[in-house]
Amino acid sequence: MKYRKLGASDLQVSEISLGSWLTYGVGVKEQASRVCVDKAFDLGINFIDTANVYGRGAAESVLGETLAGRPRDSYILATKLFGAMSDTDKGLSRAQVLKQIEASLTRLRTDYVDLYQCHRYDPDTPLEETMAALSEIVRAGKVRWIGFSEWSPDQIEAAFAIPGVEKFVSSQPQYSLLWRRPEAKVMPISAAHGVSQIVWSPLAQGVLSGKYRPGAALPADSRGASDSMGNSMQSWLQPEILEAVQKLKPLAEEAACSLSQFALAWVLREPNVASAIVGASRPEQLEENAAASGLVVDPALFAQAEAIVADIRRAR
Repeated sequence: MKYRKLGASDLQVSEISLGSWLTYGVGVKEQASRVCVDKAFDLGINFIDTANVYGRGAAESVLGETLAGRPRDSYILATKLFGAMSDTDKGLSRAQVLKQIEASLTRLRTDYVDLYQCHRYDPDTPLEETMAALSEIVRAGKVRWIGFSEWSPDQIEAAFAIPGVEKFVSSQPQYSLLWRRPEAKVMPISAAHGVSQIVWSPLAQGVLSGKYRPGAALPADSRGASDSMGNSMQSWLQPEILEAVQKLKPLAEEAACSLSQFALAWVLREPNVASAIVGASRPEQLEENAAASGLVVDPALFAQAEAIVADIRRAR
């Protein structure tokens, strides 16, 4: 496993990180979650990403129990706030920042998180209030570094223009061969401000593994066929997308790797990306994906892959 510096922080994060959206505490049973987390450590993955809203606390609780026996300095833990935890608990107000960090720390069974992220931008709270509250919990030792997820370029710039507050070190965008929107503005702005990307859905929720074939039934043990995890990926399961992905397989074969590894290596080719977040319901999935770290692929093969999927448009 290779490691990269996370923006202007002092954190060295594994190039492949373990996420928990739709999996731990939701679509994956607790024992399977523990097996996957243990395998992640075995593979050198030191960065674990979650959020308070995943299963409305369930993912954090499962991870808290799973991680309880490990030295706290042996892993880097990231969580988020913004989404609705109840009818009244949501957003990025000072009250919510102070309340939600305490709830997350309790569920995660830790005194601090290494990275606390704004899951989305809150248009109903003044940005100055949010940044001051985040700075307050950093200075109280409950959070080491702060980040954001899916903020617009203008929102990012506005946060960095506020004086006297802690600065973001990470951005968590959706990014993959099939979704390149952050390249235009978010990545250049981030690089200028000492912010790294930690990418979610680098495999387009598994579509870039190549296991979903056009015209074929969904694999029974796949995320796409899961009642609890499959709904969010329906927009990726379009015939034209699946057909284009199948055309990528010969390129991966030429690179002597699996299609998943090829797609992850493509994401990691970008210097502003510190880590690619993968989900896993089985340890063998992690073994395959972790092998993408440090993988050297001919840039000409990446260029061919980009050309194959250039005209793909995902249904929204």
